Amino acid sequence: MLAEERDADSRQGIQSIEVGVPLLRVLADHGAPMMLRDLAREAGMPAAKAYRYLVSFVRTGLVTQDALSGRYDLGHFALDLGLASLARLDAVRVATPVLEALGEEIGETVAMAVWGNMGPTIVRWVDSKRPVTVNLRTGAVMPLLHSAIGLCFVSFLDSPILQRKVEEELQINARGEDTRAPITRAQLDALTADAREHGMSRVVGSVIPGINAFCAPVFNHDGKMALAITGLGPAGLLPPNWNGPIPKAIRAAAQTISRQLGWRAPAACHAK
Repeated sequence: MLAEERDADSRQGIQSIEVGVPLLRVLADHGAPMMLRDLAREAGMPAAKAYRYLVSFVRTGLVTQDALSGRYDLGHFALDLGLASLARLDAVRVATPVLEALGEEIGETVAMAVWGNMGPTIVRWVDSKRPVTVNLRTGAVMPLLHSAIGLCFVSFLDSPILQRKVEEELQINARGEDTRAPITRAQLDALTADAREHGMSRVVGSVIPGINAFCAPVFNHDGKMALAITGLGPAGLLPPNWNGPIPKAIRAAAQTISRQLGWRAPAACHAK
């Protein structure tokens, strides 16, 4: 056999595996054990055909069948594969190409931040072709209560350390040392409620006059916030409209990264 023919054969793959995989995907997406008829219907194949695939999947440990109910669910080997895949994921590495694509799509400066030992820390910064004049770059630690990145972490990250830092900043703000940020818990709660309602945070010129920013959270497979994706630009080009094209693109990018990290949206989750 010629090398070209061997390459073509390798690209063809094994069709029977490709046909059976939708059964596994249905089980993964459903989130609960399923009867054969329901599983087959959702996978778009006859029950008799699905049964034959399931017999093999049970033998390999990819699927398990309850002896009493007869329902099928993902098996121990599927769990092993999932855990091994998650252990190899680097959230920043996974997010970087999506962040760069987002910058190209919206034509504005974008950045990525993680929770560091000093607070929300920028780890990637991608200038637009029309750079925003700011003294922010990779390594910058953002204020918690009046930056889009900071408010995103306050709104979506569950962390006792973060809450202590919030209390410290509120006390500082109450002394009048920073008039741009909320000074009471009630004011902050209103901002975080707004952010949770829209699935992202927003600031209107509070860090840099004339510059608006939106920031969306990225979640990992445990549903915990892993990092934040932000976009910022001049107010004339990035108006403070929650439903504008740029905020929508930022939310979509964050959700794409979250799915790549193994996150599944709750049934009631929706973005306005």
